[in-house]
Amino acid sequence: MPPDVALVLADAHIGYGSSETESALHRFLGVVPDLASQLVINGDLFEFWFEYRSVISRRAFATLDALAGLRRRGVRLTVTGGNHDRWGGDFWRREMGAEFYPGFAEIRLAGFRSWVGHGDGLDSEALGARAFHAAVGHPLTRRLFRMLHPDVGYAVVERLSPLLAGKAKDAAAREQATDQQVAHAGRLLAERQELDLVVMGHTHAARVVEVGAHRWFVNPGAWAGSLGYAAITRDGPVLRTFDG
Repeated sequence: MPPDVALVLADAHIGYGSSETESALHRFLGVVPDLASQLVINGDLFEFWFEYRSVISRRAFATLDALAGLRRRGVRLTVTGGNHDRWGGDFWRREMGAEFYPGFAEIRLAGFRSWVGHGDGLDSEALGARAFHAAVGHPLTRRLFRMLHPDVGYAVVERLSPLLAGKAKDAAAREQATDQQVAHAGRLLAERQELDLVVMGHTHAARVVEVGAHRWFVNPGAWAGSLGYAAITRDGPVLRTFDG
């Protein structure tokens, strides 16, 4: 596998939408070891994920199996939580051999020092979105949800998810939200001179912006709908689309 290539995808939302999105993801995961030595899934891999102590969602099983196969072939896997699947824990490390960060990670991608986070809950977002981000991240919310039977919990989320996800946003709104991410990334890179990359997702709008010399903002876009992802090489980030 290429030692100096990292791939980044976000917003697959497995469990919502067409089955082709999931099938394409599994095909993609099968070829990742031929393309890169590292894969970052930057939030919202699943439409919903909650780490119970002894239960795994049947909707997630096939995708988890594909990820386990990728790990067996030696690909380093990093997963960050999104607004749909931040409720993870040590399952990712113990059962999957992956690194999991419910918030953001600071890691190296193809040698670049990178800040990687889903991109929701920024100060520039609407008050309601920031409040939802804070509520999801609160330990009490997790404890209360764990009291629900999994079938009940998933049923509740299924009803609320389209409203909470903002799926009705048009392309212009997504681009505007991505502009806000770019501005946030610029401020972060100005404050943190040791960083080279800021990587986000969430807005479903693919973007690569060179903020300075060999310093970038990257949003790979949404896997759901476009099969888009980003490749980070020694020369920097590029946007790609999976056609397999």
